[in-house]
Amino acid sequence: MTRRLQTLVTGVIVLCGLALLLAFIRVPYVSLVPGPTVNTLGDFEGEPVIAIQGKQTDPGEGNLNLTTVGVIDEITIFQAIAGWFSDDAAIVPRESVYPPTQTREETNEQNRAEYVQSESAAIQAAMNYLNYPKKVVVVDAPDDIPLAPGDALEAVDGQPVPDAETLTTVLTGIEPGTEVSVDYLHDGEPATTTIVTQGPPEDRAGSLLGITVTYRGYGGFSVSFAQNDIGGPSAGLMLTLGIIDLVGEQPLVDDEFIAGTGTIDPDGNVGAIGGVRFKLKKAAEVGAAMFLTPADNCAEALIDPPDDGPVIAKVATLEDAVEAIEALRAGEPIDTCS
Repeated sequence: MTRRLQTLVTGVIVLCGLALLLAFIRVPYVSLVPGPTVNTLGDFEGEPVIAIQGKQTDPGEGNLNLTTVGVIDEITIFQAIAGWFSDDAAIVPRESVYPPTQTREETNEQNRAEYVQSESAAIQAAMNYLNYPKKVVVVDAPDDIPLAPGDALEAVDGQPVPDAETLTTVLTGIEPGTEVSVDYLHDGEPATTTIVTQGPPEDRAGSLLGITVTYRGYGGFSVSFAQNDIGGPSAGLMLTLGIIDLVGEQPLVDDEFIAGTGTIDPDGNVGAIGGVRFKLKKAAEVGAAMFLTPADNCAEALIDPPDDGPVIAKVATLEDAVEAIEALRAGEPIDTCS
């Protein structure tokens, strides 16, 4: 073997070894890609995404899909380079998704907690939009207290509690450790139980029932959601629309395919989210006719939108979203991002 050939072979071996090494080196970045999409009117792993107890539902035949962003962690330098040149991915510092002060498990748990909060906000927004009378409704109760999420309190210790302020006033006059009767509605049916009151925070007098409540519209039924791996609050708008479709007088969709994203608060305000470009791409992939986009995300949504993709409707409130759906069904002009 000549010296020149030997040098060439050695160089090739070194380059191959370097390439192999780089293939296994992880970089401190993650890849953001279009994630799964779920029809809020359908099932997830065999269970309804939105389950209604105590009321006959009338779901539409169409789709109201929430959309997500997928995160690929522990990527190699080759994957990072490929992502930088891809229109279907974004390479971002890992710490922007997984803060260095938290473990990945802690971040996932926080995202899950935000999703659960979005479920509660979705119920409140839907009930308020449907103009159900407001009551003090249970959000959460420990296993040793015989109340369930969705139950509406009517009276405590024989005293009516039509709102949260009155409930606080009633409990202020009751000592901790007192067994009190609690009249409530479970899926619209009256019931009574007893609860032993608990001590309040140091800066308050009286006692507590030991449950979490909210003051919102009550329709005489309860709403629950299928367990899933979705995290973050961005499903709020689509969960709200799904509830309205299921329990409203008329379904929101017939055979239309609508996808979207956005946070929701109890008053029906729609907030901005992250990764709207990837959610829009997924909506286009699955054939959505319209994508409900938070108004504050419009600029991002218009960066390289999919060819022949869905109509990008601009929504700032729950009412905007409903009006956009109605306009699509009627073939009328839609307020779009522009």
